Amino acid sequence: GLPQSFGTSGGWNPIDRYLTGQLTSTLTCTESEEPAQQSVDTFTQLSCFIDKEVKYLHTGIRNGLEGTLTKNSDVLGREAVYKKISRVSRLPGYLCVQFVRFYYKEKEHINAKILKDIKFPLNLDLYEFCAKDLQEKLLPAREKVRIEEDEEALSAKAKRLPNSVNDDNVPNPIDNPDLYEPYWFEDDPGSNNTGFYELQGVLTHQGRSSTSGHYVSWIKKKGKWFKLDDDTVSEVGTEDIMKLSGGGDWHCAYLLLYGPRRIKIRPARSTTAVGGSAAMETSEPPT
Repeated sequence: GLPQSFGTSGGWNPIDRYLTGQLTSTLTCTESEEPAQQSVDTFTQLSCFIDKEVKYLHTGIRNGLEGTLTKNSDVLGREAVYKKISRVSRLPGYLCVQFVRFYYKEKEHINAKILKDIKFPLNLDLYEFCAKDLQEKLLPAREKVRIEEDEEALSAKAKRLPNSVNDDNVPNPIDNPDLYEPYWFEDDPGSNNTGFYELQGVLTHQGRSSTSGHYVSWIKKKGKWFKLDDDTVSEVGTEDIMKLSGGGDWHCAYLLLYGPRRIKIRPARSTTAVGGSAAMETSEPPT
């Protein structure tokens, strides 16, 4: 069944609340007019399935949400082909994506690894994979993201002008939570209310099989990336993270952890007080 903590304020489990999403699936028979079957399931990770056509993370995720299967049809009295389409009906605040890179190689009796280069983004948008009713709920917060991005683009343009002041000190959401809006829906703490995610961590594997090789973590903290290789921690650049997409014997992304795209609280508009002096409207930060 579904986790009891969805949409509740008490008795919650942090895994359910922050890391668990919900999928609504529709199963339609391609060989008869029988009614479509619907089901609701939960997930703690989305899978990126890899085949010859997959070059990007989005394509691999779509492969896991759309496909065909063969099962018995009560109407036809035999096995038939069904089309299954799944859509996300609850986005978790933090999203884990697994690259399905290992498969069992019968001849060698090992879990061999698919080394193919699969590009993944620093910023992920899952809107297209969401159910229609969730898409509608996402629109207000997505509009705030659009406005913020437009303002950031104008600010970046202004910084390139002569005599401009360059201030790149963006407040960190962890240290300054009151400066950012909640990333969840009011009636569903721990969810994601925009569909936008930012990459926060990568788990890589270096080797040719699941039972050998070396696992390394790469995490983002306060805007900087760090490589955690056993007891050795070193700072790396964003370009080093993008090289983890696979294609050879270098560190290869196996798990991705995305966190919510945060929206800064917009300052209240100034109003003109009696006598012509400017006054600023104030409001309590959301709790």
